[in-house]
Amino acid sequence: MRDRSTPPGIGAVIGWTALSVIAPGAAHLRAGWRRTGLTLLSVYAAALLVLLWVGLTSDLGVLAGRLLASSWLTALTVGALALGVAWFALVVHSFMVLEPGRLPAAGQAVSGTVAGVLAVAVLLPFGLAGQYTAASQAMLDGVFAAPAVPLPSASGGDGQDPWVGRTRVNILLLGGDADDHRPGVRTDSINVASIDVASGNTVLFSLPRNLENVRFVPGSPMAKRFPNGFRLPAGPGGGREDLLFAVWEYADAHPEIFGGRKEQGARVLIDTVGYTLGLKIDWYALVNMWGFARLIDAIGGVTITVPHDVVFGKYNEGVVKAGTRRLKGADAMWFARSRTYSDDFSRMGRQRCVLGALLQQADPATVLARFNRIALATRELIRTDIPRPMLEHLVPLALKVKNAKVTSVQFVPPLINTGYPDWAKIRTVTAKAIQDSVSSAAAPTAGASSPAATPTAGAAADPAAKPTKPAVRSTAKPADPAAPKNITDGCS
Repeated sequence: MRDRSTPPGIGAVIGWTALSVIAPGAAHLRAGWRRTGLTLLSVYAAALLVLLWVGLTSDLGVLAGRLLASSWLTALTVGALALGVAWFALVVHSFMVLEPGRLPAAGQAVSGTVAGVLAVAVLLPFGLAGQYTAASQAMLDGVFAAPAVPLPSASGGDGQDPWVGRTRVNILLLGGDADDHRPGVRTDSINVASIDVASGNTVLFSLPRNLENVRFVPGSPMAKRFPNGFRLPAGPGGGREDLLFAVWEYADAHPEIFGGRKEQGARVLIDTVGYTLGLKIDWYALVNMWGFARLIDAIGGVTITVPHDVVFGKYNEGVVKAGTRRLKGADAMWFARSRTYSDDFSRMGRQRCVLGALLQQADPATVLARFNRIALATRELIRTDIPRPMLEHLVPLALKVKNAKVTSVQFVPPLINTGYPDWAKIRTVTAKAIQDSVSSAAAPTAGASSPAATPTAGAAADPAAKPTKPAVRSTAKPADPAAPKNITDGCS
């Protein structure tokens, strides 16, 4: 039964309507709609308790992985829009049950305007959430389009382990320079992330783009074409197109090597890098460097400390000036990619600088404010053969890596000679770095303040290791170029 004995004041109408935004049913109780009000409040409280229970009892990484790996985002889009419309209607109805028609004309106008603003304000977040989930769904559909393929099995899988008994996952991370006006894919940045699935400890192996005489998997079509290593006649200007960075493009350009099968470049490079390191590569992810420029523009630029002038351009006509400034996408990419008056090894450091700055400066507020542009740029940025269902397991693993030890091994001089690589040494160094990473994860922690306070890279394997930084220990003496190192930003 509704109580009409006391006409509401304008303050009461506005106040109870506003309260109904955060406590649905409050205005109905005030208006005498007790059963409706109690029902609304009970449903709302139950929903909050369920969300609280999920938040306290669920592994959010696993939950996020399952969400991204499935088609739930479409359901969330529809659900968010439906809930927004329902909440909008609830606010309007809360206003109406307070009988604003009993107010003076001026009070009706003011309270009606405020109620309308409140209703729209309630609807907007749900509309934005629906828009963001729809954009995320489109981005995921575009990037993770590879068919689902079971992970290569290893002995010991019991059917419950998503990694089917494997202890490590190896992902080839590539930076390519494909562009609208440039045919083919040249992989200027070639890295392999080898991740321990139990601890998250990761070793990042970097291979130089200018590695010569690349060897291919024995018995493969490329090995039959190049039995003594990847070697082609030099170009008119003396430049070489038979280095590691050109393997993908060469394989794509010569389908006759593969019996007419096209687009074999990715598979050939995966097998070649795996054979070089002595690892089984599970998947690859190719980042389009110029797509990175679009992503940087999407977040509004990136602030970088340029240690010295970086010249670029076919005729050295461009320059990124030294100093700390906010760079747009094109300038950031030229800073990362230019080889003028420089070498590939310096460029590798500048590329890590840009990546590190982007990761640090893409804060949640910026991502939310520019979400649609970022999602669109991401679709143009990444190409991968990771099946979308694997995100259920890779997202939690990525969160584990974030809090684990990450070391890097760069196969650059003096560790190796890029013109005449010691392939056996590369495999030996790779195996040693992985073993050190495993030993570091298994080492007893008694007496240590915390794992995060003293990150190590295989210190347990070499008690004579000396620290290169106050909080970092290496697998060998600092003079040893084979020692894994903590990743640095490369900006200075």
